[in-house]
Amino acid sequence: MVTARAAATFDPDGRSAAAARGFVRDALFGWGLPEVVDDAVVLVSELVTNAVVHAGTAAEVCCLREEESVRIEVTDHHPERGLPTLGDGPSSDRYADPDGEGGRGLLMCSALAERWGVEYAAGQKTVWFRLALPEHVTGTRYAVPATPGSDLPSGPGPVHVAVVQLDEDGRVLAWNPDAEALFQYPASAVLGRPWADLAVWPQTGGHGLGLTDTLRLARWEGGYGLRLPDGAEVEVYGLQVRVRDTEGVPSTLCLLVLEPERAVLRSPARALPGDRGEGAGPRLDLLAGPVATDDLDSLLQRTVERARDLLDADAAYLLLTTEDETEFEVRAATGLTSGHRRHARFPVETGNRYDSARLPSVHEDLDSRPTGMPLLTGSGMRSLVTVPLKVEGRLIGSLGIATAVPGCYDNEDALRLQFAADRVALAIESTRLSELERLRRGSLSFLVEASDLLAGTLEHEQTLALMAQMAVPTLASWCAVYTNADHGSPADLAFVLHEDEDRIDPLRDLLDKTPAPEAGPTHGVDFWTAPADTAAAHGLTDGPGLSGVLGETVVLPLTARNRVIGLLALGVPTGIRFRQEILELAEDLSRRAALALDNSRLYSERTATSQALQRSLLPPELPEIPGVEVDVFYQAAGEGNEVGGDFYDLFTIREGTYGFAIGDVCGTGPEAASVTGLARHSLRLLAREGLDAPQVLSRLNAAILDEGSRSRFLTLLYGELTPMPDGSTELSLVCAGHPLPLRLRTDGRVDRAATPQPLLGVLEDLDLTAERLVLSPGEVLLCVTDGVTERREGLRMLGDDGLAEVLTGCTGLTAGAVATRVQRAVERFAPEPPSDDMAILTLRVPTQRQS
Repeated sequence: MVTARAAATFDPDGRSAAAARGFVRDALFGWGLPEVVDDAVVLVSELVTNAVVHAGTAAEVCCLREEESVRIEVTDHHPERGLPTLGDGPSSDRYADPDGEGGRGLLMCSALAERWGVEYAAGQKTVWFRLALPEHVTGTRYAVPATPGSDLPSGPGPVHVAVVQLDEDGRVLAWNPDAEALFQYPASAVLGRPWADLAVWPQTGGHGLGLTDTLRLARWEGGYGLRLPDGAEVEVYGLQVRVRDTEGVPSTLCLLVLEPERAVLRSPARALPGDRGEGAGPRLDLLAGPVATDDLDSLLQRTVERARDLLDADAAYLLLTTEDETEFEVRAATGLTSGHRRHARFPVETGNRYDSARLPSVHEDLDSRPTGMPLLTGSGMRSLVTVPLKVEGRLIGSLGIATAVPGCYDNEDALRLQFAADRVALAIESTRLSELERLRRGSLSFLVEASDLLAGTLEHEQTLALMAQMAVPTLASWCAVYTNADHGSPADLAFVLHEDEDRIDPLRDLLDKTPAPEAGPTHGVDFWTAPADTAAAHGLTDGPGLSGVLGETVVLPLTARNRVIGLLALGVPTGIRFRQEILELAEDLSRRAALALDNSRLYSERTATSQALQRSLLPPELPEIPGVEVDVFYQAAGEGNEVGGDFYDLFTIREGTYGFAIGDVCGTGPEAASVTGLARHSLRLLAREGLDAPQVLSRLNAAILDEGSRSRFLTLLYGELTPMPDGSTELSLVCAGHPLPLRLRTDGRVDRAATPQPLLGVLEDLDLTAERLVLSPGEVLLCVTDGVTERREGLRMLGDDGLAEVLTGCTGLTAGAVATRVQRAVERFAPEPPSDDMAILTLRVPTQRQS
């Protein structure tokens, strides 16, 4: 005996199989037969595919509910296609091949169905199968509305069901003929009008939802008034559902009947004024009091506690979906043990037909048929009701209540809870969106501040410290940074930080004993259990320094320029799990930190290389000259430069004769330093070949010009000195475009010790002459570069006269004291630090010759 029938026709295109699967699934769920849904869907999918793809005709699907079985028929209009050969036949016959496309649906029917067959008629062929209904056992079923039965209205005429569709702004999009018959408005008079012009919404006195908010609910039903064209009002009962079209635009579909005919639409779980049904309990309201949109956790916790109390449950929980809607996250729970942690995650689809999160479900005894929800494992709960939280047809979460006694809940309880969940879902989603917006703004502020701090230093050690300090405690309770010296080499522990300073050393000792994590993919988060395993192996888990420290630990790669240069490990205390928002923020931080770390590494390597090359341009230790005091002050302009365009040198030419030089290459920095090296080494080589001072500078001039486009002009003071037996020192000087040396006499007078001659690196033929000078005991020869004489403050310049004035006050001072006084005078001349290279060379003949 057939007790229910559902049929549909599907066009011959590629989408028909999916549409047929949905039709059969909805029909069987609607009949309360989830036990046979999976087998029926698989068989219908194959048979419809055969009809529309292989046969190329439309497919008619008919579902028949019988007393002890379900019969499903699939009809196409291409009967000449053969049947599969199940016996021994030629292997070339594709109908006999179980792996072939053709006939596979019939093979599956023979395997899954209780009975099946094929019927032929004129111009059509029908394949049918019958699935036996299993006897009901204590377990799980979907909560579906019961048949209204005697509550259905009776009358002489047909029942009119008005169908009205409203757009996102609440304006009428569609108005069917039944709506015209019930409310006396033609479609042309209402299309485009606001629904608020027609609906007479009950005044709630500040409690409950208004019309605008109600239209945004995923599902709602209830009574209100509708204004007729003559101004009269008629009481209606409505059921409305929020839907989206193929482009994602939301609208509201309203089904309306007159109030006396309300049983056509109303859910059995909904109590109406005056109703006193035995099975229907009072309406559940999970929104107790005003909703605070700035505190999601409080709203969720209050919701689960109220759901538990209203249904006399022992425990309740609320899950919210992640942004990609593939996982549930535990956001609130009550009555469960502390081991069931917040923010734990579970997949939305468990693969169990009885655990679909998209339909309300009743689990009568979890011991007989356990649920796929790990949250309840070991909790002692026996009965469970779960309902989905939906907004505009989109799943946003799940609400569950449970008790330790089996068989406590039925369909009525599930549908009452579903109605309450529909009312609270919009408030939860609105509050969650507000929380996500606050989190995003906070994340952006955090990343901006992190970028500013990381960009403010190029020191490698300081960058490591900043990375850890930004992660703790904002993202985790402790942090460890590993760096890779070379590509493919194991990572080295570089920095450890814990929010409790007393735990840093024990944590570092543990990580030193733990093998470093391996560098995996260049992006993504990996969970790391090695620290906890090492602590357990050494009996350190409950030690005073590590107790409660080793909870969930993750590792993120530090990737810069397509290369993993290190690893960032983050950990939280025992019993805590990372939230997805925190992990995403940590990934953003790791990318910024990796680039800053790589920049600091490159800067340190470049600085070390540059300093090594620059030190090679500095003269070795100055030789001691009998009877002459020598002191030098040198300062190169530019951060990290040890040598610039200014240079000096003092070296032995031959026994008893020494060469000295002080010069200035055009410009500063490494480019000028390259010419500095050429000049200093050439001077030594040429002087030791026996050439006199003019010849040495002429050869050096030619070498500079040979550099071509890399050459730079050079000012140079070069001299040779020979200590004499009488205590004086004889000098031979050539001043090639350089600031003139100053001579300080014993009486305090200062005069120039040479005359200017052409600079080097400009002219090919130079006419240079050596000037001879004798320094008597107590006299000083001061040689400087233009970084001293051209020291400026606004329009003022120290100049030769200012330098001579400083030198006048140095009578009787040693060579080192003279150099120091000149250097201080230059620095104090202006508040800004010097911007040019500076070299000071002082030669002094002591009053008594040193033996």
